[in-house]
Amino acid sequence: MGDIVSRVGELVLERKGLEVVSLDLRGISDAADFFLLATGNSDVQVRAIADHIVTELKLEDLRPTHIEGMERGRWVLIDYADLVVHIFHPVERDFYQLDSLWSDAPKSIFDSN
Repeated sequence: MGDIVSRVGELVLERKGLEVVSLDLRGISDAADFFLLATGNSDVQVRAIADHIVTELKLEDLRPTHIEGMERGRWVLIDYADLVVHIFHPVERDFYQLDSLWSDAPKSIFDSN
């Protein structure tokens, strides 16, 4: 599972996503094993990041079980069962503060450098 988390982190960075963080929820939540959180600077960028993830992972035979929020582009959720990807507009990320909600989860930060 760590490989898909790393791959999604790379895909987000390819589209210039910001504040890319994975949270290891194993043993903390039954919702998923991992959350990957990222920010796009605009609705268009949020949708572009999400679309890039879905398109590229389909090429690797990985398909999401569910996608929400593509129309508005404020918060796109892509559910891969054990991994749930959250791509936020900055206002939405500040408002929902999933980073703080799951602050007890081990986290990995993805850096574009």
